[in-house]
Amino acid sequence: MIVVTGATGNVGRPLVDFLAGAGHAVTAVSRGVTSPPPARRGVTPMVADLADADALVPVLRGAKALFLLVSGAGGHVDGRAVLGRAAGAGVSRVVLLSSQAAGTRPGSVSHAPLAALEAEVRSSGLEWTVLRPGGFTTNAFAWVPSIRAQRTVFAPYADVALPAVDPLDIAEVAAAALAGDGHAGRTYTLTGPEPTSPRRRAELLGAALGEELTFVELGHDQARAQLLRVMPEPVADGTLDILGRPTPEEVRVSPDVEGVLGRPATSFAAWAGGQVDVFRG
Repeated sequence: MIVVTGATGNVGRPLVDFLAGAGHAVTAVSRGVTSPPPARRGVTPMVADLADADALVPVLRGAKALFLLVSGAGGHVDGRAVLGRAAGAGVSRVVLLSSQAAGTRPGSVSHAPLAALEAEVRSSGLEWTVLRPGGFTTNAFAWVPSIRAQRTVFAPYADVALPAVDPLDIAEVAAAALAGDGHAGRTYTLTGPEPTSPRRRAELLGAALGEELTFVELGHDQARAQLLRVMPEPVADGTLDILGRPTPEEVRVSPDVEGVLGRPATSFAAWAGGQVDVFRG
């Protein structure tokens, strides 16, 4: 049995589908504050919060592998306690969804907690794999309201290009690491196949929709104010640092998605082509 935390998110939900579709018994865990975990044959939904390690004991009972996903910066989670409960329950394999910035910016306020959690995973005594995705293609969903209402995209750093990754690719890599062999002790950096800028992403979305979208570049302060509506201040500032002043490593296209899956990573254009109904409304 495989336990998937964060089972209602844009990585956890398809991960549950991939694993269940391959015939694995899955316990799909959420905090119960959003939509329920997927209900399907072979999937047991359960409610638990990673901030309460003891509450995980019944969730982990009988599991052999754990997908560990923490919300926000992860500072609210006692990684050592969670991993200790997992080991005590008989879990032998853990796959952590971290962030590329935990490697490129481990001392930053926004990503230091994830870097610390990575260290806990590596020293846990369990067979481990760490996934470090860059920015998600689904971050473009923040543009849905303005595209529907004004056919306009508002974003900062118009021409700074980064290789955004499709969450479905992340989920498929996670499924391979949880259920397959050859991934122990590996840290995978997960990106898309090419860097694209916000301006270019707006063009690609327009092409998918069959119309031209207007692009308006936001200033740093405007973008920061928007991000603060949905994330804590350190995370907002860390996000803007990456978007506006990426390191060479953050711009680089990683081969790891293709190396694990045996196919190229999904491009932003391909992702956009599958989201036409969402953006058209």
